Amino acid sequence: MRWVSVQSWARVTGVLFGVLLTVSAGSLCASPPAGAIPVAPALPFPVPPAIPEFDTQFYRPSAAEFASKKPGDLITARRVNLAALSFIPVNVDSWQVSYRSTNTRGEPIAAVATVLKPRGPARSGPSKLVSWQSAEDSTAQYCAPSYALQQASIPGNLTGSVDSTFEMLQITSLVAAGWSVVIPDHEGPDSAFAAGPLAGRITLDGIRAARNFSPLALRRDVRIGMMGYSGGAIATGWASELKQTYAPELPIVGAAEGGVPADIRAMVDLANNNAAAGLVLAGVIGVSREYPELERFLDRHVNPLGKALIAGKNPLCLTYQSALAPFVNIKGLIDLPGDPLDYPVPRKVLGELQMGRTTPDFPMFVYNSNPDWIAPVGPVTTMVGEYCARPGARVRYIRDHFSEHITLAIEGFGPSILWMRDRLDGKPVASGCHTSDQGSMALDPQTWPAFANLVGNNVAALLQQQLGNPPVRP
Repeated sequence: MRWVSVQSWARVTGVLFGVLLTVSAGSLCASPPAGAIPVAPALPFPVPPAIPEFDTQFYRPSAAEFASKKPGDLITARRVNLAALSFIPVNVDSWQVSYRSTNTRGEPIAAVATVLKPRGPARSGPSKLVSWQSAEDSTAQYCAPSYALQQASIPGNLTGSVDSTFEMLQITSLVAAGWSVVIPDHEGPDSAFAAGPLAGRITLDGIRAARNFSPLALRRDVRIGMMGYSGGAIATGWASELKQTYAPELPIVGAAEGGVPADIRAMVDLANNNAAAGLVLAGVIGVSREYPELERFLDRHVNPLGKALIAGKNPLCLTYQSALAPFVNIKGLIDLPGDPLDYPVPRKVLGELQMGRTTPDFPMFVYNSNPDWIAPVGPVTTMVGEYCARPGARVRYIRDHFSEHITLAIEGFGPSILWMRDRLDGKPVASGCHTSDQGSMALDPQTWPAFANLVGNNVAALLQQQLGNPPVRP
């Protein structure tokens, strides 16, 4: 059903994509190697990029091309042109890379990330790289940031990929600060929304791939940070917890995450019959793609309405996921007595998605809206408490009382980028854990310059000024 729906939608623009596929396929074979892998040139303006579902040569290479590679090893790369809102070009150097990662069953998979840096010579001092995890919150590859951030992609207000599109307005501040950025498609090749352990691995391997990609010119003394909000916090949080065992060699100096989906079971409980039901149901669908036992459970027990909703949601981006079936009784879609989440399969799978199992070995900046109606604050407080009950925890946790889930994505950006600046600059952080309750994070005057820079950086981008050289201090 997923492919039928996408193909039907694609017929509207079939001629456009047909031309594109011919051009992009040729470009992938045309370029000489740069470093260890070939790097294809960018598509000529005004040729639009192919959606990933039709760009299988790049997004779904044959297993023979990567099965023998190590996690984070590069498969191929190409230059791309990035744009804010799909049409305002951003004056940076940018590429897409495909690389080998690992799913939750230990099997090799191909993943994709967008990498970018300021144009011009590298600055003196340690290299600085931020891994930005987008709140994709979708169940189709055309919603992924690697597509949504490209110039001439179908605008997010049409596809429904609003977060991946509008987050470019925040990413400009990262590049303007002089930092390199990697943006993984952390849902993976099957768009497994909310499958946190998968997203964490893809994120960590995206960082490895960025370090391996010679055009970024990252030195070995690179300092690495991670940032993500909401769906992006799923990937950021899991990457933080998995780092010690999965990628211990990475010099990560800090992670900032907000609107944290720390417990998917608690999110389903909160969303049931409420406004976020459509979005959270999409998360259940996404998780089932990575956990076959949950997919089989749903196939056996979901009623006809549930089957219709799952079929309708299979190819949708965030906006339409949220708009389709708000206030639905998610648990009522499963024909079983009692609470279906208490049955062994969903209890086991959702239990595996609960954060707080391992305390990250680097500083964490965590923030959440106290009245959050999507990612409830209680499990986030529990997660922080579990971190802080173990030795070595360094966590700053803020509960914001005047915001809600969507507004905090904006209010929390200034404080989080300032915190990340200090980590990338090598400033020490206080040991232990520090929890504070604030009226609004946006009322802290120390963060106002960061918000002013956010506006200024996007004005600069609109005027086609070069971002990040010289850098603008957040």
